[in-house]
Amino acid sequence: MVDTKALDALKSEILTAVENAADLKELDAVRVGALGKKGSISEQLKGLGKMTPEERQVAGPALNGLKTEVAAQIDAKAEDLENAALEAKLASEKVDITLPLQKGPMQRGSIHPISQTIDEITAIFSDMGFAIAEGPDIESDYYNFTALNFPEGHPAREMHDTFFMKQDEGEGSNQGKMVLRTHTSPVQIRTMETQEPPIRIVIPGRTYRCDSDQTHTPMFHQLEGLVIDKSSHIGQLRWVLEEFLTAFFEVDHVKTRFRPSFFPFTEPSMEVDVQCDRSGNEVKIGEGSDWMEILGCGMVHPNVIRNCGLDPDVYQGFAWGMGIDRIAMLKYGMPDLRDFFGADQRWLDHYGFRPLDLPTLFGGLSS
Repeated sequence: MVDTKALDALKSEILTAVENAADLKELDAVRVGALGKKGSISEQLKGLGKMTPEERQVAGPALNGLKTEVAAQIDAKAEDLENAALEAKLASEKVDITLPLQKGPMQRGSIHPISQTIDEITAIFSDMGFAIAEGPDIESDYYNFTALNFPEGHPAREMHDTFFMKQDEGEGSNQGKMVLRTHTSPVQIRTMETQEPPIRIVIPGRTYRCDSDQTHTPMFHQLEGLVIDKSSHIGQLRWVLEEFLTAFFEVDHVKTRFRPSFFPFTEPSMEVDVQCDRSGNEVKIGEGSDWMEILGCGMVHPNVIRNCGLDPDVYQGFAWGMGIDRIAMLKYGMPDLRDFFGADQRWLDHYGFRPLDLPTLFGGLSS
C-alpha cells in the first residue's frame, strides 16, 4: 500500500531540490537521485510488482504522476538555467561594434577600373544625346553573324575562334546555333528591328572569344556605337569619335588618322589611329608624333540595314567598336589585360576608384 503522506513529502523534497539547483550539474544530480535506476521514485515504482491488483490501481497512477511532474519540473529548470548561462555568456563576450578597428587602417571598398571606365563612357555619350542599349550575352548565330553580313565560312564562325554552345533538339533551330556573343553588334540588329530611326545608341557589355594572352582574354568588354538616320555621313562619325576620345583621355585635343580596312558589317570600313607619344614608359594620348590603332568603324553595310527591315536607299548610318579594357589600360597605365580578372586585392587597392566619385563631364571623369 502506498503511503500518501510519504509521497507528498518525497515530492516536496525533490521539487525543492530542483528549485535550489544552482547550475545544470546540480540539477542533473537531483534528476539521478529521483529518476535514475536507484533513484527514490524509481525504487518506489519497483515495489508495484509486489502489490495486489487493487493496490496497484491506486499506487500506479500516483507514482507515475509524481514521476511525470518531477521530470517536467526538471526540464523547465534546465531550460531556465541554459537561458541564464547564455545571457551571462553574451554579457561577458559583448562586442561594441561602434568602435573602429584596433589594428591597422580600416579597409574600404573601391570601384573596379572596368566599371569606372564604363561609367565614364556612358557619361560622355549621354551628354552627346546617345541612349545606352544592352542585350543578352548568349546569342543566336543569326544575330551574332548572319544578320551582320558575315558570310558562311568566315573564320569567326569556327570553333577555335568562338564559343558555340551545345544545342538541344529544337533550340534555336530557326536562328542557328547559340553562341556566347563575340561582339556587342547583335544589339545593333535588335535595336534596328524594334525602333524607328533616328537611332543613336552606345552598347557597352561583355563579349567572348577563344583567345588569351597579355592583351586578350576569353571574356572581355566592348563598346559599340550606332547611328541610323537619313543623312548620316562619315564627317559626323569622325566628329563623334574625336569628341569622345578628347573627353575620355581628358586632353585638349586628339588628332586621329583613318585607314581603310574591312569589316563584314560596314562599307566603307576604317581603322582609327590616335596621336600619341611613346617616348617614355607610358603612352601619352594627344601629343607626340606616334600613332596607335585604337578602334574600328565605318558606314553600316546596306545588307545589314536591309536585314533589319529598313530601306538602305532611305536610311544610312555609321558604327564603331572598341575594347573597353584596352582603352582603360591606355588611360590608366595598366600593362597586362589579365590583371583585370585576377581578383588580386592589392591590384584593386592600387587601381580602384572611390565609390562616391561618379564621373561627370563638369566635375571630371577620373578625378
